[in-house]
Amino acid sequence: MFFLTRIFKHYTKPKNENSVRFRREMAKKLDKRAIKYSSRRDESMGETIIGKNGMINLRDGELILISSDKVVFRCKIDELRASELMSLEGVILSGPNLEQQGAEDSVVAYYTDFYKMVTKV
Repeated sequence: MFFLTRIFKHYTKPKNENSVRFRREMAKKLDKRAIKYSSRRDESMGETIIGKNGMINLRDGELILISSDKVVFRCKIDELRASELMSLEGVILSGPNLEQQGAEDSVVAYYTDFYKMVTKV
């Protein structure tokens, strides 16, 4: 039964990254993720560290990235564009940042890696 459920989820997974369903499922996947540090991307694709130690939370239809005890990025889930890095060590969050009066913003959040800490013990 587990096998059939897994196949069903695979074939019903949203493929269109611009769909509201895809954005909501991606946000659910990111909810409660611990963050090692976050950085802001600029036009020249450079990155500037804007905070360390934080978390991604969902609240009232918004995705909120907290880093260094302050809200760094806040965006409505239906307007959020999120894509994981190829290394799967973090996520790129883009969209109108409500912390900057709705200005378009792009932030990279790098996950805390608990798996490496567990294997070292």
